[in-house]
Amino acid sequence: MDSTSPTPVRRALVTGASSGIGAATVRRLRAEGWDVVATARRADRLAALAEETGAVAVAADLTNEDDVAALVASVRSGGPLHALVNNAGGARGADQVETGSVEDWRAMYEMNVLSTLRLTQALLPDLRESGAGDVLVVSSTAALDTYPGGGGYVAAKHAERVIATTLRLELVGQPVRVIEIAPGMVRTEEFSLNRLGDEAAAARVYEGVAEPLVAEDVADAIAWTLSRPHHVNVDLMVLRPRAQASNTVVARDR
Repeated sequence: MDSTSPTPVRRALVTGASSGIGAATVRRLRAEGWDVVATARRADRLAALAEETGAVAVAADLTNEDDVAALVASVRSGGPLHALVNNAGGARGADQVETGSVEDWRAMYEMNVLSTLRLTQALLPDLRESGAGDVLVVSSTAALDTYPGGGGYVAAKHAERVIATTLRLELVGQPVRVIEIAPGMVRTEEFSLNRLGDEAAAARVYEGVAEPLVAEDVADAIAWTLSRPHHVNVDLMVLRPRAQASNTVVARDR
C-alpha cells in the first residue's frame, strides 16, 4: 500500500447496544470512523440507534444459539471483523447468598458468561483472520472483588473475567488482543433499575454520590484501548468515579 492510500476502515461488533454503555460505545466508535454492527434484543431501540449513527443493527438474544448463529452470519456477510466488544450482560437482584434466587443466578450466568463465550468462540476465527483482531470484555469491578448482596453478579463477572484472562494465555503469539474493561459505579438509565426492579431503589444506589461515571466515560476507555497500536495490549483497565474507592467504600454527601 502506498503512502497515499486511505487507511482501511476497521469494523466492530458491539453487544448490549440498545442502551447504556453499549449504545455509547456505538456512538463513540462511529464518531471515530469505525464501521459498527450493533446488537441487542430490542429491535426498536437498535433501529433508532442505527438511524442516528449509521451503524448496522442486528437484533439478537445472545442466550439463544439460533439467534447467535444468525448474528454471526450477518456479521460475516458484511466483511472482515476487527473487534468484538462483549458488553451485553446485567445483574438481577441483591439478595444474600442464603436467600438468593437460583433462577436469577442462572440468568446472570447466561447473560454475562455464556453469551460472551458463545460469541467469542464463533467470531474468534474472523478476528484472527483480520490480522489485527480484538476481543474486548466489559466486565466490572465485581469481577475483582465481592460485596454483600452481590454474590450472584460477582460470581458471573468473575467467570466472565476468567474467559478473558484464560483466552489471552491461549492466544499468545497470535494477532488477537484480549482487553478487559472493568467499570465500577456507572449511572445508566437501566442497570440498577433492571437489577432492583424499582425506580426509587435504583435512585438510592447513586444518592449523594458526586459524579458517578456515565456510559460515555466507559465508551471513551473502550475506544482508547482499541485505538492503541496493535502491539500494545491493555490487559485490564479499572474505572471508578473519584467518589468510589472500592465496591463498598463510596463517599456520599448525605
